[in-house]
Order: sequence, then C-alpha cells, then structure tokens
Amino acid sequence: MELKNKEEPSINNRSIRERCRQIVEHKNFQPIVIGIILFNGLVIVAETYMMGNSVLLALDKIIVWVFVAELILKLFGLGFRGYFSDRWNIFDFSIVIGSIVFYSTPFVSVLRLIRVLRLIRMIPAIPALRKIIDSLMKSVPALTGILGLSVLIFSIYAIIGTTFFNGVLPDEFFGSFHSSLFTLMQVVTFESWASQVARPIINEIPWAWAYFVSFIIIGALVILNLVVAVILSYLGQDDEAKREEQMDRLYKENQELKQDIKEIKQLILDRHDQTTSNKDDVHENSR
Repeated sequence: MELKNKEEPSINNRSIRERCRQIVEHKNFQPIVIGIILFNGLVIVAETYMMGNSVLLALDKIIVWVFVAELILKLFGLGFRGYFSDRWNIFDFSIVIGSIVFYSTPFVSVLRLIRVLRLIRMIPAIPALRKIIDSLMKSVPALTGILGLSVLIFSIYAIIGTTFFNGVLPDEFFGSFHSSLFTLMQVVTFESWASQVARPIINEIPWAWAYFVSFIIIGALVILNLVVAVILSYLGQDDEAKREEQMDRLYKENQELKQDIKEIKQLILDRHDQTTSNKDDVHENSR
C-alpha cells in the first residue's frame, strides 16, 4: 500500500506534465501567443498617446501574467533541460522575468525598455523570422572579414577627406577624422550626398569627383553587396541541409528496400528449389 501511495503522486505529476506538453505543442498554442504579443504591441503604442491610463496599465499587467503562465506551462511541459536547450527560450525567460522584476520598481525607463523588448518575442514565435535571425547569427563569423575591410576603406577615405577637404565645407563634414567617418556614412547611404557634400567640394576641387565616385563604387556597391551575398548564402544553407538529409534518408530507405526484395527473392528461389526437390523425390519413389 505504501509503495502504491508513493507511485500515485509520480504518476499524477507525469500525467500533468504530459498535459502541459500537449498544450504547449498544440497547433493553436503558438498563434495564440503571437496574438497576445501583437495585442501587447497595440497596448504599448496606445500608452504613448495616453500616458498613465489605468485601463492600459491594467491590460499590461494582465499580459505580463499571461506571459508568466505561458512560461510556467513551457517549463513544466518541456522540462528545465528541454526548455533551456533552446536559446530563444532563454531570451523569452529573461524578458518575462525582467518584466516581473522591474514592474514594481522606480526604474520607469528600464520598465519601458522591457515592454518594448517584449515585442521581440515575435521572432521566436514566427518560424520565418526565426530562420532569418538564426541565419544572421551564423553569418557573423563570415562577416568579420568584410567588416575589417570596410573599416580599412572607411579609414583611408576619411583620412583623405580630412586632409584635402578640411577647409572647403564646415567642420561638421570633414573637420576631423570622426566627422569624416560620419560624412562617409551619409555618402554610402545616398542621403543628400550629392547636393550637400559632393557638389560643393567638386566646385572648389574638380578632382574630388574621383574620390566620391570610387568610394561609392567600393563602399556602397561592392562591400554592401558582399554582405548581402554572405547573408543569402547562409539563408539557403538550412534548406540545403534539409534537402541533403531527405536525400540521405531516401537513399537509406531505398537500400533497405533493395535488401528486403533480395531476401524475398532468395526465399522464393529456395522455396522453389525445395518444391522441385520434393517432386523429384516423389517421382523417384513412385517408380
């Protein structure tokens, strides 16, 4: 009896955990979470127009506790090891815990930041967004070389600009190394670079067109396209890996099927030989 009484709580806990797991893995669970996150975004936007509104604050508290309930369901259903094995779950956990910790503190700016960060939970909730961010994170090591090349090119052109264009435009453009870097960032994004930066300098220094044209070709067209190419290559890697995995699985199934057919064929041949041998024995006995 005592053994049965000890086993009953463990069985009940296992059944409750299984129910929580079924709820978390249900096809409608994730869309509901996405809907709550979107509603949370609408509440945050509304708070920018109606600061301190009691209804909006009450809704925000309800949303926080809904997220806490979601967190508890996932922790209990997936288990601590299963839950924290996914780094996106770790991010969700930190956001929810931060919302609880800072809710009753005087750090209003931190609380507002946490509220905004809650919207980032949309990324792990939507597989397409999650795939893009994962690909970006995987491409970071490959982008370090391009980043180093970009820093080198920007530094060279900033030094040239500071040296030759220092007295043409106000100091805010090419007056120092850091202001030249900021001006080059404006040029590479094509934000009023011709009318505000390039043409006034070309009117004073005619050869300056070569400076701006070469920088745009190298900085905007070549380097930025290299960055896009690297990111796109990593975006396609997951699909290629899944395709290779499917092909490997099909190949193994095909090999297993061939082996089964070969064994069946051998059994049929053995059976046929045995039947033929039995007929020959019967025929010999009849003689």
